[in-house]
Amino acid sequence: MKKTFTSTALAVITIAGALASAGLATAQTTAPVAGGTTTVEASITESTQLAMGWSVKKTLMGKTVYNDAGKKVGKVEDLIISPDKSLSYVIVGAGGFVGIGRHDVAIPVTQIQDKGGKLVMAGATPDTIKRMPAFAYATSSTQRDAFVAVADKDIAKGRAAMASLEKKAGMATAEAKAKMDVDRTALQLDLTSAEAKLAEMKQAAAVRWKEFEAGVSEATARLRKSTEKALG
Repeated sequence: MKKTFTSTALAVITIAGALASAGLATAQTTAPVAGGTTTVEASITESTQLAMGWSVKKTLMGKTVYNDAGKKVGKVEDLIISPDKSLSYVIVGAGGFVGIGRHDVAIPVTQIQDKGGKLVMAGATPDTIKRMPAFAYATSSTQRDAFVAVADKDIAKGRAAMASLEKKAGMATAEAKAKMDVDRTALQLDLTSAEAKLAEMKQAAAVRWKEFEAGVSEATARLRKSTEKALG
């Protein structure tokens, strides 16, 4: 028998696993299950692990970070989850602790340890924290520009591969040319698809770019594979 949990619950499991692998998860509390529209299937074993899991909100968020001399460094304000779903950075609000205005900094999770229930960042001092660049969340437009730049680069590589195949085909034997024609056809289809998907996103209002992200990602992923095959 299986029970249904929300995607939020799955996120709690993912974060708990990431924290455990990072050596931060030492306490155990009941992880909340929040409502949502997207559901995933979790077995009874998985749901038991969730109930026995590690709560980020209760055990990490808002907690004070100290240095190894016992001095306060700041408070945990947020967590950054990398694209591969592992915990990569802890955002620490340090402004009030180092004598300046708001100054959030991104600390690699490997630099923070749980020592007896206390979060410790060894070697941290007010001066080192002050010198760290303030953390700022990327705006939606910044994310969109970066995404478009990567997609444009994939398409440019695909076009270059197409030109290279056409040049090689002109000097190849009939047998080799036949094989190249198959690769060229596949590459052209994927190139056309990626160009169309990206153009569709570019033509839409900038605030709607997320609606097209999955389609562009799938198309450029296929294009990368065709490009790699064409280039050998």
